[in-house]
Amino acid sequence: MKPNNPAAAEESSDQILARARQRALEQARPYFGDVTPMEAWQLQRIGAAVIVDVRTLAEWSYVGHIDGTPLVEWRSFGAQQVNPEFIAQLNEQVDPNQPVMFLCRSGVRSQGAAQLAAQSGYVQAMNILEGFEGDLDGQGHRGELGGWRKTGLPWVQT
Repeated sequence: MKPNNPAAAEESSDQILARARQRALEQARPYFGDVTPMEAWQLQRIGAAVIVDVRTLAEWSYVGHIDGTPLVEWRSFGAQQVNPEFIAQLNEQVDPNQPVMFLCRSGVRSQGAAQLAAQSGYVQAMNILEGFEGDLDGQGHRGELGGWRKTGLPWVQT
């Protein structure tokens, strides 16, 4: 599947990372950067960064996910606390020297994941803005206001 905007110009990873860093600096984020779903897809596609999904297993299974992207739950379904094994599980999937981008439903939990990763030695920890499903619309539904799926990027449902 190709993204909705196949005519989008390909950019270098350096250009995307510089823009991501600038966004984070402007918002005083405690991690390296913020990327759009399209930028995340481009970085992943060229092997310049890894996407880690931090949603729950239920969301990953029933709502859909990016094929081949590891799942490291930020919080398990119903849990009030952050997964105490988050960094250990992340370390099993991603080298701390490798750029890593975190994806959740709407781009909120992934900010926390990027912050904790940055505090734990991940030099280029990034949040994927809008998440997998985007923000709520006027009827309280997701999927129409931004996000990975709305952008038309590849995903699967199992």
